[in-house]
Amino acid sequence: MALLQIAEPGQTTAPHQHRLAVGIDLGTTHSLVATVRSGRPAILADENGVLLLPSVVHYQLTGNDDNLTPQTVVGHKALDVAVSDPTNTLISVKRFMGRSKNDIKFDHPYELIGQADEMPAFMTAQGRKTPIEVSADILKTLRIRAEKALGGELIGAVITVPAYFDEAQRQATREAAQHAGINVLRLLNEPTAAAIAYGLDHIDHESNEERIQVIYDFGGGTFDVSVLRLSKGVFEVLATGGHTALGGDDIDRLIVAWFNEQTGQANSSPAEQQALLKAARQAKEALSTQENVTVTINEKPLTLSVTTFEELVKPLIDRTLAVCKRVLRDAKRKVSDVDAVVLVGGSTRIPAIQRSVEELFQRTPLSTLDPDQVVALGAAISADQLVGNGKDGALLLDVTPLSLGLETMGGLVERLIPRNSPIPIVRQQEFTTYKDGQTAMLIHVLQGERETVEHNRSLGRFELRGIPPMMAGAARIMVSFQIDADGLLSVSARETTTGIQSDIVIKPSYGLSHIDAERFLTESFKNAQEDKDLRNLLEAKVEVERELMALEQAIIQDQDLLTQEERDSLHVSIAILKDALNTDQLANIQAATVQLKTHSDGFAAMRMNRSVSKALKGTSLTDWR
Repeated sequence: MALLQIAEPGQTTAPHQHRLAVGIDLGTTHSLVATVRSGRPAILADENGVLLLPSVVHYQLTGNDDNLTPQTVVGHKALDVAVSDPTNTLISVKRFMGRSKNDIKFDHPYELIGQADEMPAFMTAQGRKTPIEVSADILKTLRIRAEKALGGELIGAVITVPAYFDEAQRQATREAAQHAGINVLRLLNEPTAAAIAYGLDHIDHESNEERIQVIYDFGGGTFDVSVLRLSKGVFEVLATGGHTALGGDDIDRLIVAWFNEQTGQANSSPAEQQALLKAARQAKEALSTQENVTVTINEKPLTLSVTTFEELVKPLIDRTLAVCKRVLRDAKRKVSDVDAVVLVGGSTRIPAIQRSVEELFQRTPLSTLDPDQVVALGAAISADQLVGNGKDGALLLDVTPLSLGLETMGGLVERLIPRNSPIPIVRQQEFTTYKDGQTAMLIHVLQGERETVEHNRSLGRFELRGIPPMMAGAARIMVSFQIDADGLLSVSARETTTGIQSDIVIKPSYGLSHIDAERFLTESFKNAQEDKDLRNLLEAKVEVERELMALEQAIIQDQDLLTQEERDSLHVSIAILKDALNTDQLANIQAATVQLKTHSDGFAAMRMNRSVSKALKGTSLTDWR
């Protein structure tokens, strides 16, 4: 007989009473997963107690030629082989997310394959791997870490993205999460998540006075800055800006260029390039606390001083400050209006960046939270609120970072949603036909700030057919743009007299190719059993731990019903089951559970008899007639 545990009202700790949700910072250099425990956000560690997961994936084949098995390694072990096997070790993949091959202008050590207008793929020992697939492997590792730490299946996750991520990059991030088996509760801009982590959304919650905060986020691969306003419980992003290919990676490459200049070396192999980048990262980190650092390149010792380093990075810092000034202008605010500045991202550990930000905003920036962790912590708080665990925070009003519109005759762009418009948002505008008798219209959706189609980013095309033939200019076509809270766009077009309608959810033409989409589907079927087994294991562990807790409490309360031999047998069986829980082998757990029940069922029956006897004490048979 199984022992059932019933808690006091409002005091249950059963897993179904606390919905398991996490916040994930999918970073260029490192990724993290966090959750809220006992009302406080915390980063979840791996089995070795390590919090940061390097955003690095290594693809390899193991075994002999007749029986090769694909093996994917994520994190620190993958980073360890980056120098020895650079072509199969993918680093900083976030920079490739949602981009076409033509878009990728920055330096990288990889050979990209695919059409110019498609998202590229990397060739590895396991075949072609897209940026979405690589990101999915990182996200899956974080999901498994979270489910093991929390003891159950996740309801969902809030995943952060740079504020300046466009439609394609956001859609790619969502697709990666879906491939990793994660239900996306929301895509949250990284600066907004940082503000939540600092509790800026709760300052003067009831006050009528508005407060202006600036989030300066300089990470490994991206930079963005946001101006936020809190007023009467509404947490509003006034303006945002940045660069999706400007970050710590670029600082590393500047140091590598300095190495090459000092040694007279150029055109290094992929392995040598990875070794140089590793040395550059180590030098950069050391110079945050030292006046100079000496590294050996090609058997030649080189000393890099703080002064030289700051001269190298000054152009990058100046670019970030220029963005800050522009975003302040977009928000219609002055430096004197700013109440707080928050530093986010590992690159903000560089003293020169801290000084520059302080000089620009004329105040000491907030950096009490770890800049590597702050985004994940804020995402966890948001996730906890979205699933109904935590108290509702301020209403979050984000903005779209770039303007959205469509192509009109002459290759011009008609903007429907200007950049920095609050989201969610719906905008409509009427258009008409260009020629007499025109019965169809091509709707070409674009993103960007330029006036002509060729200088903006194409997001997708669709056709509206069945327009009644009329004179040019007589038809009325209502086009609607709708952006949801995740920043994802859908567009529809309707001919107003007939009601004929067509629409599209924007998935840019340079997203997944048909080959990669088909391969993803095939591989999801291959891994279905593995995912099912993991879910069964986690569910079994949660149920066993609940029953163990109830049994141990019952032994304390009614141990007088047991002989010493019976108590010893129960304790031995409990210890065996606890050991089985640590093996992560479902068969061992099930066998140990069966063994325990041979001893616990009799104890449960004796407890039931005692309860019945106590309930009937003082009554007679006539009482029941």
